[in-house]
Formats: sequence, structure tokens, C-alpha cells
Amino acid sequence: QVQLVESGGGSVQAGGSLRLSCARSGYTYSNYYMGWFRRAPGKERERVADIGSDGRTTYADSVKGRFTISKDNTQNTLYLQMNSLKPEDTAMYYCAADPLLSKLRAGTSRYWGQGTQVTVSS
Repeated sequence: QVQLVESGGGSVQAGGSLRLSCARSGYTYSNYYMGWFRRAPGKERERVADIGSDGRTTYADSVKGRFTISKDNTQNTLYLQMNSLKPEDTAMYYCAADPLLSKLRAGTSRYWGQGTQVTVSS
């Protein structure tokens, strides 16, 4: 049974930082593409960043230069370091995993976590 469990969300002021974690179990981690998505109230789900088995990363323009996605294969954990947070970053953040990059980026990943809330106040 594959499980993804996010943690690290919280409330911060604008300009602050948070580090999200996503612990996985149940599949061969290194063969899957993984990513972070977010959904703000009243908005569509948005892809934030993704990382391949080779470590290659891509980011949404809205977070480029502020967020960093990384993974620790030995700890089976995906991270999202979020710096210079803005009120518009407020959302529920989800991690996702899929063997196909196309499905991950389309938001149709096979596996999803339950989400962790990030709230940024001005």
C-alpha cells in the first residue's frame, strides 16, 4: 500500500520560510517522479514543482527563485523549502507521485498525500 504523508505546514508572516516534508512508503521511490501541488480557496489546483529520478527539477513561474524541491532517497522523503513567502502562497499543499512525468504534471498522479495547510499573513 503506497502512502504519502505531508507535514511542515503552518502559519507564517510574509517574507518568512517553511519547509514541507512528504514521507513515502510502499513503492520503489527512486523510480517515481514526485511533485508538489497546491490548491488555494476558490482556485484550481496548481503544480508548484516536480523532481525526476535523475534529480532534474522544474518549477511554476510563481515560485521560481523562492521555492526549492529536493528529495532524500535514503530517508524516503520529499521536501519543499519555501522562502520569501507571500500571502498568495496560502493554500493546501499536496505531494504526489507517479511513474510517468506526463501524468504527474497533468495532475493525474496515481498517488497523493492528504495535504498540509500553509497560511501566509501580510
